[in-house]
Amino acid sequence: MFGDSAQYGNAVQLAVCLGLTALVGLLTWLNVRQAKRHDGSEQDVYLAGKGLSWVFVAGAITLTNLSTDQLVGMNGNQMLLLAWWEIAGFVGLMILAFVFVPLYYRYNCTTVTELLERRYGGRSIRTLISGLFLFGNILIYLPAALYSGGLFLQSLFGAQIPLIVFSAILAVIGAAYTIFGGLRAVAVMDTYSGIGILGLALLIVFLALAAVDFDLSNVPAERLTMVGASDSPIPFHTLFTGMIFIQVFYWSTNQNITQRAMAAPTVKEARKGVFAAALIRILIVPPIVVLPGVVAYQLFGDVGDRAYGMLVAEVLPAWLSGAFAAMVAAAVITTFSAVLNSTVALYSVDFHEQYVGEVENHWKLGAVMSVLATILAIMLVPMFMTAESIINLLQQLNGLLSMPILSAFIAGLLFRNVGAPAAIAGVVWGVALYGGFSFWLQPAGLVAMHYIDFMVVTLVTSVIAALVFNRLVMGRKAEFIGFALFRKAGLPEAN
Repeated sequence: MFGDSAQYGNAVQLAVCLGLTALVGLLTWLNVRQAKRHDGSEQDVYLAGKGLSWVFVAGAITLTNLSTDQLVGMNGNQMLLLAWWEIAGFVGLMILAFVFVPLYYRYNCTTVTELLERRYGGRSIRTLISGLFLFGNILIYLPAALYSGGLFLQSLFGAQIPLIVFSAILAVIGAAYTIFGGLRAVAVMDTYSGIGILGLALLIVFLALAAVDFDLSNVPAERLTMVGASDSPIPFHTLFTGMIFIQVFYWSTNQNITQRAMAAPTVKEARKGVFAAALIRILIVPPIVVLPGVVAYQLFGDVGDRAYGMLVAEVLPAWLSGAFAAMVAAAVITTFSAVLNSTVALYSVDFHEQYVGEVENHWKLGAVMSVLATILAIMLVPMFMTAESIINLLQQLNGLLSMPILSAFIAGLLFRNVGAPAAIAGVVWGVALYGGFSFWLQPAGLVAMHYIDFMVVTLVTSVIAALVFNRLVMGRKAEFIGFALFRKAGLPEAN
Protein backbone atom coordinates (compact mmCIF):
# COMPACT_ATOMS: atom_id res chain seq x y z
CA MET A 1 0.00 0.00 0.00
CA PHE A 2 2.78 2.37 0.98
CA GLY A 3 4.70 1.49 -2.18
CA ASP A 4 1.64 2.20 -4.31
CA SER A 5 1.29 5.61 -2.65
CA ALA A 6 4.93 6.47 -3.36
CA GLN A 7 4.57 5.38 -6.97
CA TYR A 8 1.44 7.49 -7.31
CA GLY A 9 3.30 10.52 -5.91
CA ASN A 10 6.15 10.05 -8.38
CA ALA A 11 3.66 9.70 -11.22
CA VAL A 12 1.99 12.98 -10.19
CA GLN A 13 5.39 14.70 -10.04
CA LEU A 14 6.32 13.47 -13.48
CA ALA A 15 2.94 14.33 -15.02
CA VAL A 16 3.00 17.88 -13.65
CA CYS A 17 6.60 18.31 -14.76
CA LEU A 18 5.92 17.15 -18.31
CA GLY A 19 2.68 19.14 -18.53
CA LEU A 20 4.25 22.45 -17.50
CA THR A 21 7.28 21.85 -19.71
CA ALA A 22 4.93 21.33 -22.66
CA LEU A 23 2.95 24.46 -21.71
CA VAL A 24 6.08 26.63 -21.69
CA GLY A 25 7.03 25.16 -25.05
CA LEU A 26 3.59 25.94 -26.47
CA LEU A 27 3.61 29.54 -25.21
CA THR A 28 7.08 30.00 -26.65
CA TRP A 29 6.02 28.64 -30.04
CA LEU A 30 2.95 30.90 -30.15
CA ASN A 31 5.15 33.93 -29.51
CA VAL A 32 7.96 32.99 -31.88
CA ARG A 33 5.63 32.18 -34.80
CA GLN A 34 4.50 35.82 -34.79
CA ALA A 35 7.95 37.02 -35.79
CA LYS A 36 7.77 39.11 -38.95
CA ARG A 37 11.09 38.01 -40.35
CA HIS A 38 12.78 34.63 -40.74
CA ASP A 39 15.37 35.10 -43.47
CA GLY A 40 18.18 32.95 -42.09
CA SER A 41 20.51 35.92 -41.59
CA GLU A 42 22.87 36.08 -38.61
CA GLN A 43 20.77 38.88 -37.13
CA ASP A 44 17.63 36.77 -37.47
CA VAL A 45 19.07 33.63 -35.87
CA TYR A 46 21.48 35.06 -33.29
CA LEU A 47 19.94 38.44 -32.41
CA ALA A 48 16.23 37.60 -32.74
CA GLY A 49 15.97 40.04 -35.64
CA LYS A 50 16.88 42.87 -33.19
CA GLY A 51 13.30 42.65 -31.98
CA LEU A 52 13.46 41.73 -28.29
CA SER A 53 11.63 44.08 -25.94
CA TRP A 54 13.21 44.93 -22.60
CA VAL A 55 11.04 42.31 -20.86
CA PHE A 56 12.54 39.49 -22.91
CA VAL A 57 16.06 40.95 -22.66
CA ALA A 58 15.71 40.90 -18.85
CA GLY A 59 14.28 37.39 -18.88
CA ALA A 60 16.99 36.07 -21.18
CA ILE A 61 19.83 37.59 -19.15
CA THR A 62 18.39 36.35 -15.87
CA LEU A 63 17.72 32.77 -16.91
CA THR A 64 20.86 32.40 -19.02
CA ASN A 65 22.75 32.98 -15.79
CA LEU A 66 20.35 31.46 -13.26
CA SER A 67 20.34 27.74 -13.76
CA THR A 68 21.12 24.72 -11.65
CA ASP A 69 24.75 25.86 -11.59
CA GLN A 70 23.52 28.45 -9.10
CA LEU A 71 20.57 26.67 -7.50
CA VAL A 72 22.43 23.40 -7.05
CA GLY A 73 26.02 24.62 -6.90
CA MET A 74 25.67 27.61 -4.58
CA ASN A 75 23.22 25.89 -2.27
CA GLY A 76 25.60 22.94 -2.36
CA ASN A 77 28.17 25.00 -0.47
CA GLN A 78 25.56 25.33 2.29
CA MET A 79 26.73 28.75 3.45
CA LEU A 80 25.45 32.32 3.06
CA LEU A 81 28.81 33.56 1.83
CA LEU A 82 28.20 32.40 -1.75
CA ALA A 83 25.51 35.09 -2.15
CA TRP A 84 28.32 37.54 -2.92
CA TRP A 85 28.59 36.10 -6.43
CA GLU A 86 25.03 37.28 -7.13
CA ILE A 87 25.19 40.54 -5.17
CA ALA A 88 28.34 41.56 -7.02
CA GLY A 89 26.59 40.74 -10.30
CA PHE A 90 24.54 43.92 -9.85
CA VAL A 91 27.72 45.96 -10.36
CA GLY A 92 28.61 43.94 -13.45
CA LEU A 93 25.20 44.58 -14.99
CA MET A 94 25.48 48.32 -14.35
CA ILE A 95 28.81 48.35 -16.19
CA LEU A 96 27.19 46.46 -19.07
CA ALA A 97 24.33 48.96 -19.26
CA PHE A 98 26.32 52.18 -19.06
CA VAL A 99 29.66 51.24 -20.60
CA PHE A 100 29.49 48.31 -22.98
CA VAL A 101 25.96 48.31 -24.44
CA PRO A 102 26.53 51.66 -26.23
CA LEU A 103 29.79 50.31 -27.68
CA TYR A 104 28.24 47.12 -29.02
CA TYR A 105 25.41 49.07 -30.64
CA ARG A 106 27.73 51.72 -32.08
CA TYR A 107 29.84 49.03 -33.73
CA ASN A 108 26.74 47.01 -34.76
CA CYS A 109 28.13 43.80 -33.20
CA THR A 110 26.70 40.32 -33.41
CA THR A 111 29.57 38.88 -31.37
CA VAL A 112 31.65 40.67 -28.74
CA THR A 113 34.75 39.72 -30.69
CA GLU A 114 33.74 42.06 -33.52
CA LEU A 115 34.47 44.95 -31.16
CA LEU A 116 38.01 43.65 -30.66
CA GLU A 117 38.63 43.34 -34.40
CA ARG A 118 37.53 46.93 -34.95
CA ARG A 119 39.64 48.26 -32.09
CA TYR A 120 42.83 46.39 -32.98
CA GLY A 121 42.37 46.56 -36.73
CA GLY A 122 43.20 42.85 -37.04
CA ARG A 123 41.26 39.63 -37.45
CA SER A 124 43.68 37.43 -35.48
CA ILE A 125 42.64 38.63 -32.02
CA ARG A 126 38.99 38.10 -32.90
CA THR A 127 39.73 34.53 -33.98
CA LEU A 128 41.68 33.76 -30.82
CA ILE A 129 39.08 35.12 -28.39
CA SER A 130 36.28 33.35 -30.27
CA GLY A 131 38.26 30.14 -30.01
CA LEU A 132 38.64 30.59 -26.26
CA PHE A 133 34.92 31.28 -25.86
CA LEU A 134 34.12 28.17 -27.88
CA PHE A 135 36.54 26.14 -25.77
CA GLY A 136 34.92 27.38 -22.56
CA ASN A 137 31.36 26.88 -23.78
CA ILE A 138 31.85 23.36 -25.12
CA LEU A 139 34.14 22.00 -22.40
CA ILE A 140 32.84 23.89 -19.35
CA TYR A 141 29.49 25.70 -19.59
CA LEU A 142 27.43 23.23 -21.63
CA PRO A 143 28.36 20.00 -19.81
CA ALA A 144 28.27 21.74 -16.40
CA ALA A 145 24.69 22.91 -17.01
CA LEU A 146 23.66 19.40 -18.02
CA TYR A 147 25.42 17.81 -15.04
CA SER A 148 23.92 20.11 -12.41
CA GLY A 149 20.46 19.83 -13.99
CA GLY A 150 20.69 16.07 -14.18
CA LEU A 151 21.89 15.92 -10.58
CA PHE A 152 18.92 17.95 -9.36
CA LEU A 153 16.36 15.88 -11.25
CA GLN A 154 17.99 12.67 -10.06
CA SER A 155 17.84 13.91 -6.45
CA LEU A 156 14.17 14.77 -6.89
CA PHE A 157 12.91 11.72 -8.79
CA GLY A 158 15.23 9.07 -7.37
CA ALA A 159 18.67 7.63 -7.92
CA GLN A 160 17.43 4.60 -9.82
CA ILE A 161 17.65 6.55 -13.08
CA PRO A 162 21.26 7.35 -14.12
CA LEU A 163 22.20 11.03 -14.05
CA ILE A 164 23.40 10.91 -17.65
CA VAL A 165 19.86 10.01 -18.79
CA PHE A 166 18.40 13.17 -17.25
CA SER A 167 21.28 15.20 -18.73
CA ALA A 168 20.72 13.78 -22.21
CA ILE A 169 16.98 14.54 -22.11
CA LEU A 170 17.65 18.15 -21.09
CA ALA A 171 20.27 18.49 -23.83
CA VAL A 172 18.00 17.23 -26.60
CA ILE A 173 15.16 19.58 -25.64
CA GLY A 174 17.56 22.51 -25.30
CA ALA A 175 19.12 21.83 -28.69
CA ALA A 176 15.65 21.73 -30.26
CA TYR A 177 14.92 25.27 -29.05
CA THR A 178 18.17 26.53 -30.54
CA ILE A 179 17.74 24.68 -33.83
CA PHE A 180 14.12 25.61 -34.50
CA GLY A 181 13.74 28.95 -32.73
CA GLY A 182 17.11 30.63 -32.42
CA LEU A 183 17.71 33.33 -29.84
CA ARG A 184 14.10 34.52 -30.01
CA ALA A 185 12.79 31.17 -28.74
CA VAL A 186 15.46 31.00 -26.06
CA ALA A 187 14.67 34.51 -24.79
CA VAL A 188 10.91 33.96 -24.77
CA MET A 189 11.21 30.63 -22.97
CA ASP A 190 13.63 32.22 -20.49
CA THR A 191 11.05 34.84 -19.62
CA TYR A 192 8.05 32.54 -19.26
CA SER A 193 9.93 29.95 -17.22
CA GLY A 194 11.71 32.67 -15.24
CA ILE A 195 8.44 33.93 -13.78
CA GLY A 196 7.64 30.46 -12.54
CA ILE A 197 11.06 29.50 -11.25
CA LEU A 198 11.68 32.72 -9.34
CA GLY A 199 8.26 32.54 -7.70
CA LEU A 200 8.63 28.89 -6.73
CA ALA A 201 12.23 29.41 -5.59
CA LEU A 202 11.08 32.13 -3.20
CA LEU A 203 8.32 29.84 -1.97
CA ILE A 204 10.92 27.15 -1.27
CA VAL A 205 12.93 29.64 0.79
CA PHE A 206 9.85 30.37 2.92
CA LEU A 207 8.86 26.70 3.29
CA ALA A 208 12.44 25.71 4.11
CA LEU A 209 12.72 28.31 6.86
CA ALA A 210 9.28 27.31 8.15
CA ALA A 211 10.45 23.69 8.32
CA VAL A 212 13.05 24.72 10.93
CA ASP A 213 10.75 27.26 12.62
CA PHE A 214 12.89 30.09 11.17
CA ASP A 215 15.62 29.03 13.59
CA LEU A 216 19.12 28.42 12.19
CA SER A 217 20.86 28.37 15.56
CA ASN A 218 22.11 24.82 14.99
CA VAL A 219 24.04 25.88 11.89
CA PRO A 220 27.73 26.68 12.55
CA ALA A 221 28.53 30.41 12.60
CA GLU A 222 31.01 30.11 9.70
CA ARG A 223 28.12 29.02 7.48
CA LEU A 224 26.01 32.04 8.41
CA THR A 225 28.58 34.80 8.13
CA MET A 226 28.88 37.14 5.14
CA VAL A 227 32.48 38.00 6.02
CA GLY A 228 34.61 35.24 4.57
CA ALA A 229 37.75 34.05 6.32
CA SER A 230 41.01 33.63 4.43
CA ASP A 231 40.36 29.91 3.91
CA SER A 232 36.72 30.33 2.79
CA PRO A 233 35.45 30.14 -0.80
CA ILE A 234 35.23 33.96 -0.88
CA PRO A 235 37.64 35.72 1.51
CA PHE A 236 36.17 39.14 2.29
CA HIS A 237 39.02 41.16 0.78
CA THR A 238 38.55 39.46 -2.60
CA LEU A 239 35.27 41.36 -3.02
CA PHE A 240 37.42 44.41 -3.74
CA THR A 241 40.05 42.68 -5.90
CA GLY A 242 39.33 39.86 -8.33
CA MET A 243 35.58 39.77 -7.74
CA ILE A 244 35.15 43.13 -9.48
CA PHE A 245 36.93 42.02 -12.63
CA ILE A 246 35.18 38.65 -12.68
CA GLN A 247 31.85 40.50 -12.83
CA VAL A 248 33.06 42.87 -15.57
CA PHE A 249 34.13 39.91 -17.68
CA TYR A 250 31.04 37.81 -17.10
CA TRP A 251 28.37 40.47 -17.59
CA SER A 252 30.03 42.82 -20.08
CA THR A 253 32.36 40.85 -22.37
CA ASN A 254 30.93 37.32 -22.22
CA GLN A 255 29.12 36.42 -25.44
CA ASN A 256 26.62 34.21 -23.61
CA ILE A 257 25.24 37.22 -21.69
CA THR A 258 25.89 40.25 -23.90
CA GLN A 259 24.25 38.65 -26.93
CA ARG A 260 20.90 39.04 -25.19
CA ALA A 261 21.46 42.76 -24.66
CA MET A 262 22.47 43.15 -28.31
CA ALA A 263 19.12 41.75 -29.47
CA ALA A 264 17.02 44.79 -28.52
CA PRO A 265 16.11 47.33 -31.22
CA THR A 266 17.79 50.29 -29.45
CA VAL A 267 20.32 51.06 -26.74
CA LYS A 268 17.51 52.48 -24.58
CA GLU A 269 15.47 49.27 -24.81
CA ALA A 270 18.55 47.14 -24.10
CA ARG A 271 19.41 49.21 -21.04
CA LYS A 272 15.87 48.87 -19.66
CA GLY A 273 16.22 45.11 -19.92
CA VAL A 274 19.62 45.13 -18.21
CA PHE A 275 18.28 47.36 -15.41
CA ALA A 276 15.38 44.96 -14.83
CA ALA A 277 17.78 42.01 -14.75
CA ALA A 278 19.97 43.88 -12.25
CA LEU A 279 16.98 44.52 -10.00
CA ILE A 280 16.12 40.82 -10.00
CA ARG A 281 19.76 40.01 -9.36
CA ILE A 282 20.01 42.13 -6.21
CA LEU A 283 16.54 41.56 -4.69
CA ILE A 284 15.51 38.00 -5.55
CA VAL A 285 18.46 35.86 -6.56
CA PRO A 286 20.74 36.03 -3.45
CA PRO A 287 18.29 34.42 -0.97
CA ILE A 288 17.20 31.64 -3.33
CA VAL A 289 20.76 30.46 -4.01
CA VAL A 290 21.99 30.23 -0.41
CA LEU A 291 19.20 29.99 2.19
CA PRO A 292 17.87 26.56 1.09
CA GLY A 293 21.39 25.14 1.31
CA VAL A 294 21.85 26.44 4.85
CA VAL A 295 18.51 24.98 5.93
CA ALA A 296 19.49 21.68 4.29
CA TYR A 297 22.62 21.66 6.44
CA GLN A 298 20.46 21.87 9.55
CA LEU A 299 18.12 19.13 8.31
CA PHE A 300 20.50 16.70 6.60
CA GLY A 301 24.04 17.76 7.49
CA ASP A 302 26.84 18.34 5.00
CA VAL A 303 25.38 16.79 1.83
CA GLY A 304 27.11 19.03 -0.74
CA ASP A 305 25.57 19.51 -4.17
CA ARG A 306 22.64 17.22 -3.32
CA ALA A 307 21.35 19.71 -0.74
CA TYR A 308 18.90 21.58 -2.95
CA GLY A 309 17.23 18.56 -4.51
CA MET A 310 16.88 16.87 -1.12
CA LEU A 311 15.34 19.97 0.41
CA VAL A 312 12.83 20.46 -2.40
CA ALA A 313 11.76 16.83 -2.10
CA GLU A 314 11.35 17.35 1.66
CA VAL A 315 9.35 20.60 1.85
CA LEU A 316 7.17 20.58 -1.28
CA PRO A 317 4.08 18.41 -1.86
CA ALA A 318 4.34 16.00 -4.78
CA TRP A 319 2.37 18.04 -7.29
CA LEU A 320 4.24 21.25 -6.48
CA SER A 321 7.65 19.61 -6.55
CA GLY A 322 6.71 18.37 -9.99
CA ALA A 323 5.95 21.97 -10.99
CA PHE A 324 9.28 23.07 -9.63
CA ALA A 325 11.04 20.26 -11.45
CA ALA A 326 9.49 21.59 -14.65
CA MET A 327 10.75 25.09 -13.91
CA VAL A 328 14.24 23.88 -13.04
CA ALA A 329 14.29 21.77 -16.17
CA ALA A 330 13.26 24.87 -18.12
CA ALA A 331 16.08 26.84 -16.49
CA VAL A 332 18.61 24.20 -17.51
CA ILE A 333 17.14 23.94 -20.98
CA THR A 334 17.23 27.70 -21.55
CA THR A 335 20.74 28.06 -20.15
CA PHE A 336 21.90 25.20 -22.34
CA SER A 337 20.04 26.65 -25.34
CA ALA A 338 21.43 30.14 -24.73
CA VAL A 339 25.03 28.97 -24.48
CA LEU A 340 24.50 26.68 -27.47
CA ASN A 341 23.08 29.57 -29.53
CA SER A 342 26.07 31.74 -28.58
CA THR A 343 28.44 28.91 -29.43
CA VAL A 344 26.93 28.48 -32.87
CA ALA A 345 26.98 32.26 -33.40
CA LEU A 346 30.68 32.44 -32.57
CA TYR A 347 31.51 29.58 -34.91
CA SER A 348 29.29 30.75 -37.77
CA VAL A 349 30.17 34.46 -37.73
CA ASP A 350 33.78 34.35 -36.57
CA PHE A 351 35.05 31.13 -38.13
CA HIS A 352 32.84 29.68 -40.85
CA GLU A 353 32.25 32.91 -42.76
CA GLN A 354 35.93 33.79 -42.54
CA TYR A 355 37.64 30.48 -43.24
CA VAL A 356 35.07 28.23 -44.93
CA GLY A 357 32.74 30.44 -46.93
CA GLU A 358 29.72 32.71 -46.86
CA VAL A 359 26.73 31.33 -44.98
CA GLU A 360 23.55 31.56 -47.03
CA ASN A 361 21.28 30.24 -44.30
CA HIS A 362 22.36 30.35 -40.65
CA TRP A 363 19.44 28.15 -39.61
CA LYS A 364 20.89 25.19 -41.53
CA LEU A 365 24.48 25.70 -40.39
CA GLY A 366 23.29 26.29 -36.83
CA ALA A 367 21.37 23.02 -36.81
CA VAL A 368 24.43 20.99 -37.79
CA MET A 369 26.72 22.70 -35.29
CA SER A 370 24.09 22.47 -32.53
CA VAL A 371 23.85 18.70 -32.94
CA LEU A 372 27.63 18.27 -32.83
CA ALA A 373 28.07 20.51 -29.79
CA THR A 374 25.20 18.80 -27.96
CA ILE A 375 26.65 15.33 -28.48
CA LEU A 376 30.05 16.48 -27.20
CA ALA A 377 28.50 18.19 -24.16
CA ILE A 378 26.65 15.01 -23.16
CA MET A 379 29.87 13.00 -23.49
CA LEU A 380 31.66 15.40 -21.13
CA VAL A 381 29.05 15.33 -18.33
CA PRO A 382 30.85 12.52 -16.42
CA MET A 383 33.89 14.79 -16.07
CA PHE A 384 31.96 16.91 -13.54
CA MET A 385 30.74 13.99 -11.43
CA THR A 386 33.97 13.90 -9.42
CA ALA A 387 33.88 17.60 -8.49
CA GLU A 388 33.66 18.34 -4.76
CA SER A 389 31.71 21.54 -5.50
CA ILE A 390 30.37 22.32 -8.96
CA ILE A 391 30.20 26.09 -8.43
CA ASN A 392 33.72 26.42 -7.00
CA LEU A 393 35.09 24.25 -9.81
CA LEU A 394 33.37 26.43 -12.42
CA GLN A 395 34.71 29.66 -10.94
CA GLN A 396 38.27 28.31 -10.91
CA LEU A 397 38.04 26.99 -14.47
CA ASN A 398 36.55 30.30 -15.62
CA GLY A 399 39.70 32.08 -14.45
CA LEU A 400 41.69 30.20 -17.05
CA LEU A 401 39.91 32.18 -19.77
CA SER A 402 38.15 35.14 -18.16
CA MET A 403 41.07 37.34 -17.13
CA PRO A 404 43.16 36.76 -20.28
CA ILE A 405 40.11 37.61 -22.43
CA LEU A 406 39.31 40.68 -20.32
CA SER A 407 42.90 41.88 -20.75
CA ALA A 408 42.35 42.06 -24.53
CA PHE A 409 39.31 44.29 -24.00
CA ILE A 410 41.12 46.53 -21.52
CA ALA A 411 44.20 46.97 -23.71
CA GLY A 412 42.07 47.62 -26.78
CA LEU A 413 39.59 50.02 -25.21
CA LEU A 414 41.85 52.04 -22.90
CA PHE A 415 44.80 52.32 -25.30
CA ARG A 416 45.28 53.36 -28.91
CA ASN A 417 47.89 52.00 -31.34
CA VAL A 418 48.08 48.52 -29.85
CA GLY A 419 48.44 45.78 -32.48
CA ALA A 420 46.45 42.56 -32.56
CA PRO A 421 49.60 40.39 -32.14
CA ALA A 422 50.37 42.28 -28.92
CA ALA A 423 46.90 41.56 -27.56
CA ILE A 424 47.38 37.89 -28.47
CA ALA A 425 50.69 37.84 -26.59
CA GLY A 426 48.91 39.18 -23.51
CA VAL A 427 46.16 36.57 -23.74
CA VAL A 428 48.62 33.70 -24.21
CA TRP A 429 50.63 34.93 -21.23
CA GLY A 430 47.47 35.08 -19.09
CA VAL A 431 46.27 31.59 -19.99
CA ALA A 432 49.73 30.13 -19.33
CA LEU A 433 50.14 32.00 -16.04
CA TYR A 434 46.74 31.11 -14.62
CA GLY A 435 47.03 27.55 -15.88
CA GLY A 436 50.41 27.20 -14.16
CA PHE A 437 48.96 28.61 -10.96
CA SER A 438 45.88 26.35 -10.96
CA PHE A 439 47.50 23.08 -12.01
CA TRP A 440 51.04 23.39 -10.62
CA LEU A 441 51.92 26.27 -8.30
CA GLN A 442 48.86 26.15 -6.02
CA PRO A 443 48.52 22.31 -5.80
CA ALA A 444 52.25 22.04 -5.02
CA GLY A 445 51.97 24.65 -2.28
CA LEU A 446 54.39 27.01 -4.03
CA VAL A 447 51.84 29.86 -4.12
CA ALA A 448 49.27 30.21 -1.34
CA MET A 449 47.31 33.06 -2.92
CA HIS A 450 43.53 32.63 -3.30
CA TYR A 451 42.47 32.05 -6.90
CA ILE A 452 40.27 35.19 -6.91
CA ASP A 453 43.29 37.29 -5.90
CA PHE A 454 45.44 35.59 -8.52
CA MET A 455 42.94 36.61 -11.16
CA VAL A 456 44.01 40.22 -10.57
CA VAL A 457 47.65 39.23 -11.00
CA THR A 458 46.73 37.45 -14.22
CA LEU A 459 44.77 40.42 -15.57
CA VAL A 460 47.34 43.10 -14.75
CA THR A 461 50.33 41.14 -16.01
CA SER A 462 48.44 40.17 -19.20
CA VAL A 463 47.81 43.83 -20.03
CA ILE A 464 51.44 44.66 -19.23
CA ALA A 465 52.63 41.76 -21.40
CA ALA A 466 50.55 43.07 -24.32
CA LEU A 467 51.94 46.60 -23.98
CA VAL A 468 55.54 45.37 -23.62
CA PHE A 469 55.18 43.13 -26.69
CA ASN A 470 53.60 46.02 -28.58
CA ARG A 471 56.61 48.27 -27.81
CA LEU A 472 59.57 45.90 -27.93
CA VAL A 473 58.54 43.43 -30.62
CA MET A 474 56.19 45.46 -32.82
CA GLY A 475 57.89 48.81 -32.28
CA ARG A 476 54.60 50.58 -31.58
CA LYS A 477 54.02 52.98 -28.73
CA ALA A 478 50.63 52.60 -27.09
CA GLU A 479 48.73 55.78 -26.26
CA PHE A 480 46.58 55.76 -23.15
CA ILE A 481 43.18 57.26 -23.94
CA GLY A 482 41.45 56.32 -20.69
CA PHE A 483 37.69 56.35 -20.88
CA ALA A 484 37.46 58.68 -23.87
CA LEU A 485 36.16 55.81 -26.00
CA PHE A 486 33.12 55.41 -23.80
CA ARG A 487 31.92 58.97 -24.19
CA LYS A 488 28.93 59.40 -26.43
CA ALA A 489 30.60 61.95 -28.70
CA GLY A 490 33.66 61.23 -30.77
CA LEU A 491 33.68 57.43 -30.52
CA PRO A 492 36.43 56.36 -32.95
CA GLU A 493 35.80 53.64 -35.45
CA ALA A 494 39.21 52.03 -35.02
CA ASN A 495 42.77 52.72 -34.02
